[in-house]
Amino acid sequence: MSIPASSATTTAAERARHIRNQLPAGGLFSGHEWRLSPDPLPLGDELTDELEKLGRILLQFYRAANLLYRQSVAGKQPEWIASWLDLGKPQWLVELQRHAAWKNDLPRIIRPDVLLTENGFTITELDSVPGGIGLTAWLNENYSGDIIGGSNGMTEGFAGIFGSASRVHVVVSEESATYRPEMEWLMQRLGSSRFQVQKTDFTGFADGDAVYRFFELFDTANVPCATRLFEMGMAKRIFLTSPPKPFFEEKMLFALLWNRNLRDFWRQELGEGFFNRLTRFVPYTWVMDPSPFPPHAAIPELNLTDWRQLKQLSQRDRELIIKVSGFSELAWGSRGVHLGSDQSAEEWSQTVESALASFERSPHVLQRFHKSRLVKHSWFDFSADRIQTMEGRARLCPYYFVSGDGDTARAKLGGVLATICPADKKIIHGMKDAILAPCVR
Repeated sequence: MSIPASSATTTAAERARHIRNQLPAGGLFSGHEWRLSPDPLPLGDELTDELEKLGRILLQFYRAANLLYRQSVAGKQPEWIASWLDLGKPQWLVELQRHAAWKNDLPRIIRPDVLLTENGFTITELDSVPGGIGLTAWLNENYSGDIIGGSNGMTEGFAGIFGSASRVHVVVSEESATYRPEMEWLMQRLGSSRFQVQKTDFTGFADGDAVYRFFELFDTANVPCATRLFEMGMAKRIFLTSPPKPFFEEKMLFALLWNRNLRDFWRQELGEGFFNRLTRFVPYTWVMDPSPFPPHAAIPELNLTDWRQLKQLSQRDRELIIKVSGFSELAWGSRGVHLGSDQSAEEWSQTVESALASFERSPHVLQRFHKSRLVKHSWFDFSADRIQTMEGRARLCPYYFVSGDGDTARAKLGGVLATICPADKKIIHGMKDAILAPCVR
């Protein structure tokens, strides 16, 4: 007899076993395990309220970033903005994202990476093609309490981005194959007659269908059906999301937010309140452009006159992250992320040189590192058959689903996935030693 996870009289061990028993036969992450907690992670009212409001701010940020790129292309904003955002992309993709068909299209799922710090939280990056949607939906359904987004918030949120489309196809690339099981579970949950996961060679798209693009644009060459998808999307025969606009996959958008030359633009398009909140949440970020500086110029905040002077910083002063901006197999997960204070002087020097050398084909960003605060949370050790408590660092991934068009579009929070890594891990990502759990108030 199964024990309902919502029962107030169940023990932590019983809850953990019950939750594990609900795992789908095919799993949720291909080849990956995690530590299962008997309980969701409590966030408190203040943080929960902030996260519920954040979706509106991030949607407006995407609107503004879209306008900034378009105006740069049209000559109404400086040309270097579009030049930076187009670096490393093939010409056909640059032309595709500039096509009038996608003019106002924005990602329909917004997922920031939020790190809990001693002073609140920081948003280290945004993901417009995120994994974890099905996993978070499953977690929300199988844990009890005041689950943020509700038990069905993720499933209803995902379904809601496609409007009245009669069929919805989720095209999952081999690069994203880790997430195929969770999407297959989610499609079954939503009803496989309308929602289906497709392989990359699928060609049975029909007029009026909707397609969720679960592949990064750098990987398009390995997705045989991509050309047909883009052609049908441009002709408005299908609804395609996320739109094929690679600048939305660039981490340098945060560097543009911090660029002093664009401050008036951001304040106008975001409003003073949203601008101030974003710059409070987003760490200072720079694009590592190796172009020579004038003799009197210096990098803001760092007071360096050449990027290579980064090499001379002491380990204490290297609380800085270097990471690939986008359009690369290294630009997602924890790949391509380097924390200066964790590297030797020689390793850091090599990281700086490599980032500068790759600017034209794969630009990098530099970002201030904000240390995550420690949290304690329990997990069930099935091999030892007992509850363990882990002190770790938490990353929150809120999922915002955008429904409606134009000015009527709204971003609604569907759920929050918490990833808690052991305290000695400074870069937080999904790993077998991490706890994955939903969040409650």
